[in-house]
Amino acid sequence: MAKSACAPASSPTTQGNDANKQARGFLVHRLNMDSAWTALDVVTQTMVQKAIADPKTVDLEKLSDAIVEQSLKDLSFCKDAGRMCYAVVQAEAQKAATSAFRRNLLTRLQQEFTGREQTRSHSVQEWVCLVTFICSIFDYIKVNDAPLVALVDPIYDCLFRLAQPDALMNEEEVDCLVVQLHRVGEQLEQTNSQRMNQLFYLLRDGFLLQEDLSSMTRLLLLEILEFRASGWTLTNTAHKYYYSEVVD
Repeated sequence: MAKSACAPASSPTTQGNDANKQARGFLVHRLNMDSAWTALDVVTQTMVQKAIADPKTVDLEKLSDAIVEQSLKDLSFCKDAGRMCYAVVQAEAQKAATSAFRRNLLTRLQQEFTGREQTRSHSVQEWVCLVTFICSIFDYIKVNDAPLVALVDPIYDCLFRLAQPDALMNEEEVDCLVVQLHRVGEQLEQTNSQRMNQLFYLLRDGFLLQEDLSSMTRLLLLEILEFRASGWTLTNTAHKYYYSEVVD
């Protein structure tokens, strides 16, 4: 039913407050539904909620550190942690006009990226979590609707590492590589197509030339090669073929 022409118009301030309340309620609702949210301890959950409601009341550096630490030990958490970080980044930008959370988050990611070989050597699971978390951040957080350029080369470096012969012998790393290419491959190619070409030359050579790869690894590599060749998509027939094989 249409509103009466005599109904009082909402003031811009009222409309803005209502929009903020709706956005905050929506974000908190989404966070409560995430597996990432339930993985956090109560203290960190409270910090996230406060950061979304009023960023000035929270130590955002401490919060970003807590999220990074959880991401490095929990694969189910790091897959969707980017959404949580996006909510905090948006709240801080809109309500505090600052970017402390994003800045510290990127600083921590740079530190973890620098030590990636040491991480991989002592824990492949933690290494996979690191790559997954960086890609999740890249997927969700944008600046003026553009990707975080600072993460493009680090992500490529991680994907190239996952495409090396020793990593292709580890199905956990191959799975991570393929999942992240499904997630952010097209965005990365739009940013730097030359490096994507180089990465896929490496994957093709690994598929064709490397001996002793498991049947699952060969299937995953073939799928991602076809996925990119088809414009970052799969036909229904191809999807059924690859994923029925994975299930079997």
